[in-house]
Amino acid sequence: MNIDFAALPSPCYIVDERLLVRNLEILHSVQERTGCSILLAQKGFSMFSVYPLIGRYLKGVTSSSLFEARLGFEEMGKEVHVYAPAYIEEEFDEILKYSDHIVFNSFSQWSKYKDKVKSFAKKKIECGIRINPEYSELKTPIYDPCYANSRMGVTLANFRPDMLDGIDGLHFHTMCEQNSDTLERTIKVVDEKFGKYISKMKWLNMGGGHHITREDYDIETLIRCIMYFKDKYGVQVYLEPGEAIALNTGYLVSTVLDIVENGMKIAILDASAACHMPDVLEMPYRPNIIDAGKPGDFPYTYRLGGHTCLAGDIIGDYSFKQPLKPKDKLVFCDMAHYTMVKNNTFNGVNLPSIALYNEAHGIKVVKKFGYDDFKSRLS
Repeated sequence: MNIDFAALPSPCYIVDERLLVRNLEILHSVQERTGCSILLAQKGFSMFSVYPLIGRYLKGVTSSSLFEARLGFEEMGKEVHVYAPAYIEEEFDEILKYSDHIVFNSFSQWSKYKDKVKSFAKKKIECGIRINPEYSELKTPIYDPCYANSRMGVTLANFRPDMLDGIDGLHFHTMCEQNSDTLERTIKVVDEKFGKYISKMKWLNMGGGHHITREDYDIETLIRCIMYFKDKYGVQVYLEPGEAIALNTGYLVSTVLDIVENGMKIAILDASAACHMPDVLEMPYRPNIIDAGKPGDFPYTYRLGGHTCLAGDIIGDYSFKQPLKPKDKLVFCDMAHYTMVKNNTFNGVNLPSIALYNEAHGIKVVKKFGYDDFKSRLS
C-alpha cells in the first residue's frame, strides 16, 4: 500500500514504519551473527515515538548531551551510552543517573570526573576514552573527526597509559556515510596504534558513520571487522550508527506557494532548506524528489527555494514532467535522519508536523507545532 501524501499536513515529515523495520532487521542480523551491540545514535534520529519499536531490535542509544541521555533512558529504557567533547559540570550528576557507559574525550575530563563515577552508588557505570587514530577518508572537513587540529579524541602522542585505571573501553569514530571497506582500512590503523591498549580493555566502540542499511553496503566486510577485534582481543564490540537506522525511511512533504521568474522559473515552497533540512546547505547535497529529475531530464526545470528571507535558502534545481503550480505537493526522499534533530524556527518559520505510517493504522500524525514552540525558545 502506498502512502497518501496528499492527506498529510504541509510541511510534514513522515516515517514509513515498514522501511524502518527493514533497516532494523538488517542491523539485528549483524548483532546475531557477531554478538556485537548496535546502538541508535540519537544525534541522527530522535523520533522517540518509534523508540519502543527500535528497542525490540537494538541494544539501546548513544547520546551526546544530558537531554539526549534522558530521552533515551525514559523513552527506550535500554542501555544508554554518553559521549561529549566536554561535560558541563552542573549537569554531570544528572548524566550519571541515566548512563550505563560514559566516554571521555580527554584524560583531563576523565581525571576531573572519575571520582564521581566511581562513587556513584546506584549502579556500575563503565567508562571509556575516545581515541583519535588520525586517519579518515572524509573529504568534507566539517564532518571529519580526524582533520588537522581536531578536538575529537586523544591522539597516540597524547595517550596516557598511566591513567587507564578504571577505564573499561576505547571509542573511535572516524566515518560518515561510508561503506565497510573504509572501516577495514581504518581498523588496521587503530590496531597498529592502539592495539596494546585495546588488549587491556573490556570493550571497543567503533562509533558511527557506518551506512549498514544502504543497498550497496558490504555487510560481510563489516562482519570481518567486528570479529577481528573480538577474536584478537576478546572485547565486546559496539557500533552506534544514526543514519543506518533511519536511512531511506522518511519523507518531507511540502507545498508550492508561488512561482517567480529571474532568469529561470523559481518555485517557492513551504519547506525550507535552512529550517527543515539544514544538511542540504551544510553537507551540501541535493535530495531526491518523487517524480522529479535533474535539470533537463524532463521538460520543465525549476529552482526550488524556501520561504525564509535567507537568500541562500535554495534546495536545488529539478525538472518535472508537468509545469508546477501553487498548491502542488512535492515529496522529498530520505528525510528522517538529520532533519528533525537539526531543524529550527529561523524567521519564525513553523516546524513541519511529524507523522508515522504503518499498514495496521495508516497515517498517524504524532506531533504538530505552532506559535508556542517558536516563542518558548525565546524570551
